[in-house]
Amino acid sequence: MPADTVAVSGWGRTAPTNALVIRPRTYEEAVTAVRGCGVRGGIPRGLGRAYGDAAQNAGGTVLDMTGLDRIHAIDADSGIVLCDAGVSLHRLIEVLLPLGWFVPVTPGTRHVTVGGAIGADIHGRNHHVAGSFSRHVLSLELLTADGEIHTVGRDTPLFDATTGGMGLTGVILTATIQLQPVETSLVTVDTERARDLDDAMARLAAADDHYRYSVAWIDLLARGAATGRAVLTRGDHAPLEALRKGTRARREPLAFRPARLPAPPAFLPDGLLSHRGVSWFNEFWYRKAPRARTGELQKLATFFHPLDGVPHWNRIYGRGGLVQYQFAVGHGQEETLRRVVRRVSEHRCPSFLAVLKRFGDADPGWLSFPVPGWTLALDIPAALPGLGAFLDALDQDVATAGGRVCLAKDARLRPELLAAMYPRVDEFRALRAEVDPRGVFVSDLARRLSL
Repeated sequence: MPADTVAVSGWGRTAPTNALVIRPRTYEEAVTAVRGCGVRGGIPRGLGRAYGDAAQNAGGTVLDMTGLDRIHAIDADSGIVLCDAGVSLHRLIEVLLPLGWFVPVTPGTRHVTVGGAIGADIHGRNHHVAGSFSRHVLSLELLTADGEIHTVGRDTPLFDATTGGMGLTGVILTATIQLQPVETSLVTVDTERARDLDDAMARLAAADDHYRYSVAWIDLLARGAATGRAVLTRGDHAPLEALRKGTRARREPLAFRPARLPAPPAFLPDGLLSHRGVSWFNEFWYRKAPRARTGELQKLATFFHPLDGVPHWNRIYGRGGLVQYQFAVGHGQEETLRRVVRRVSEHRCPSFLAVLKRFGDADPGWLSFPVPGWTLALDIPAALPGLGAFLDALDQDVATAGGRVCLAKDARLRPELLAAMYPRVDEFRALRAEVDPRGVFVSDLARRLSL
């Protein structure tokens, strides 16, 4: 098997650590790699889009699973696919969209693997109606620490520990997934501006049930009466009848041609995203949005994955990297959300990527992130002075409100807050001890949080 000792980091590029990266190409090689993990253990890794240290293992082994990327079977009538865990959502969309099917849940990038999507139990703009990714997984094959491969079905403890378990129960080899039917590769989009955070929340709460997908971009540098002003973008898959006859779109309704721009240089200077520059960008972004527009047709890539058009966009944060801070609080804790937005605004955090969504019912994963309520995610330059202490204070506020931070984005949560945020963490630890008594599967995240 190909193997190299290299520095491994998350998408935020904040805390790289060295590990032996092994790239199995068959299930047999994956079994051999797991059985051969040394005293520092191993952790599976996909395309490296976890922002923090969830797919790192300092001094140990990292199993790069992207070589296992076969699509084994597609039932085009019922919309069920059986594929390897190393297949990316991008590849699934390429193959399945011409057949009239779309992935049931997608995050802000399609460059994640199926195994990563399950391990992080990813959510998207449709959580309020569709839940997270695991809700659409019918079964999976899991390589456990003893080198055995198990078929794991829904509604079992091992399934619920694995979905959202950040790769710590074993290596996902395959998954069987129920897909979403679509008639076109376009989305019908409604856009409107909200004058402040309360206005944005009221609009989302009032009309989200009418949309499959819903998100609000928040201006976290606006202050005073405009604090939390937002641009709401909501939509659903466009039906064939929405495409004008005689157009290319109508002739090729399921075409998928995502645009791709040049990548930024390998390194950009720290401080490029200054407070003033981001303020100007946010002002422009808010003003250019229509006050209200309905029925606009957008390509799937434009609506779901705008940043995927810029390869390595994380480089714009400079050598210091970025922290994505995402938290969720339940219904009835809106004041906590307001307080966090005010504090971020007052701290002058230069964030131009800040999104607010509503979550629906919680998912069964013991460490699954979504809770019924609200979630806010923001990108912040890691080199911002005083950022660590500032985010620690936000963590405490979120935990006190019964909320939680997203482990797939995290790189710095204090371990003493984990149990308050994830009440089933002790059950997760107990199951891990049962299926992996030698601690074969481990990561920098797991060590930091004593998972």
